[in-house]
Amino acid sequence: MSTIANIIWIIFGGLVTAAAWCVLGVVFYVTILGIPLGRQCFKMASLSLAPFGRSIVYGGGAPSLIANIFWLVLAGIPMALSYAVLGVAYCITLIGIPVGIQCFKMAKLSLLPFGAQVV
Repeated sequence: MSTIANIIWIIFGGLVTAAAWCVLGVVFYVTILGIPLGRQCFKMASLSLAPFGRSIVYGGGAPSLIANIFWLVLAGIPMALSYAVLGVAYCITLIGIPVGIQCFKMAKLSLLPFGAQVV
C-alpha cells in the first residue's frame, strides 16, 4: 500500500519538491559553511520523494541541539508552519488524510532536522 501511495505522491508534487530540495542542497554545499544545511536539505529531499512507509528517528546531542536552535530561528519555523497548514488543508477531506499525516511528519522534521534520521 505504501508503494502505491508513494507513486501517487511522486506524481502529484513529490518529485518537484524533492528536486527543489536537492537543488537547494547543492547550493548550500558550494559554500563550506553551508554543508550542514545542505545535508539537511538532502534529508528533506529523501523524505519528500517517498514519505509513506518511512519514519524519523530523533537523536543527537548537544551539537544537534545548538544547530537546531539556529535552524529553528533562521528557517525552521516558516517551513514547519507551511507544512502544518498544508497538512491541515489535506486533512479537511477524507481522501487527503494520509497525505496530511505525511505533511505533519515533514513539518516535524523541518522544525528540528539536526540529529534526526529518516529510516
